[in-house]
Amino acid sequence: MSKDIKIRKGLNIRLKGEAEKTLSKAPRSRTFAIRPKDFHLITPKMVLKEGAKVQAGETVFYSKANEAIKFASPVSGTLTQIERGAKRVITQIVIEADSQDTFMDHGKLDPGTASADAIKTLLLESGCWPFIKQRPYDVIANPEGSPKAIFVSGLNTAPLAADLDFTLQGKEKELQAAVTALSKLTEGSVHIGVGSNASPLSGMTDAVIHSVKGPHPAGNVGTHIAKIDPVNKGEVVWTVNAQDLVIIGELLLTGKFNAERVIALVGSSVKAPQYYTTRAGAEVSTFVYDSGINEENSRVISGNVLTGTAISPKGHLGYYSNTVSIIPEGDDYEFFGWNKPIFNKISPSRALTFSWMFPKKKYDLNTNTNGEHRAFVVTGNYEAVFPLDIYPLQILKACMVQDLDQMEALGMYEVAPEDFSLTEFICVSKQPHQQIIREGLDLMYKEIG
Repeated sequence: MSKDIKIRKGLNIRLKGEAEKTLSKAPRSRTFAIRPKDFHLITPKMVLKEGAKVQAGETVFYSKANEAIKFASPVSGTLTQIERGAKRVITQIVIEADSQDTFMDHGKLDPGTASADAIKTLLLESGCWPFIKQRPYDVIANPEGSPKAIFVSGLNTAPLAADLDFTLQGKEKELQAAVTALSKLTEGSVHIGVGSNASPLSGMTDAVIHSVKGPHPAGNVGTHIAKIDPVNKGEVVWTVNAQDLVIIGELLLTGKFNAERVIALVGSSVKAPQYYTTRAGAEVSTFVYDSGINEENSRVISGNVLTGTAISPKGHLGYYSNTVSIIPEGDDYEFFGWNKPIFNKISPSRALTFSWMFPKKKYDLNTNTNGEHRAFVVTGNYEAVFPLDIYPLQILKACMVQDLDQMEALGMYEVAPEDFSLTEFICVSKQPHQQIIREGLDLMYKEIG
């Protein structure tokens, strides 16, 4: 049975630089990169060596801990470089692309008649399995397990995030194939949250559709899990990004691993924010410089401004990223900025700030944290933007002191770092909430498994 979700706790961060709903094809990237860091807790074991030719969809490496989990090349070309860091840890695999892609044929599969084992085998062999994550721990799902439910968010409420209603247009066939296949992998339901009836996901069968309303983080899949089917100790749920459903669906229908993405290039530093079609791991310069940048001193972020990763303007798109945000670098400081009325920034507080008076105003914010790291100050602000039935300050402190019993009791099994992006944004103590939660989850994974 569907369940409408309406949250009141949260905060919409309205920024200048929203992408215009026009879609262009990005110029072909010369190189593509796969960063093992994008796949948390995965230690790569290489299948190919430098100089090897590779087809799109061919395995490049697999997980050392579980050889069944394979990672495929997004393009065809030549593996030119395996970059290593400290202790010879692989940091990046660079592939020089051919002018035209040749795809490895993994074979078509009818999701309506195929067995769960056949679907799982295809997803593992093709390199599509890494698109499926699990909670607890927010890591790539264990293919040997079975989730009690699978969740997909069909809306993205993060600042300047890609509009999924737009990016998924015309992909209903692929989406339906993926949803039907995923429904075979769980004894429960596939839950899809949508923001409006216009969503291409709103007509999916073999799934339970939920109407979602409210400020950010209404679009976070963690919010949907908490409101529909919370994760308790011993339980597992899987999550899949909406755009990744398209890749899975195309694999089932054509037998090809086509890592194509529709990217929203956004931010106040972008001259012409718009959407581009490219591939996972592409050079961001192929579309960043096509649109142009307003100012040189800007930060390029693979992802949204709350949860994304800063990269070089000549760097590569993250494996899971559907947004590239470019905003001014905040390396300048205001004289007595803490002691005067603030009109040009967003704040949940009403102390000398006035953003609450203009809820629809859009702001040109930079990366300045407007303060320094200090001990936690108890303000009660976190609870105002945190819709989960969890005490955010207490769970953060439990992670910092590595109290596993408290972490379990406070609901650590159902959270992910992105669920704390808003509390980090408004934190007067400038504590790295997402990093704290990530380290807490890693500790639980290591000690509890």
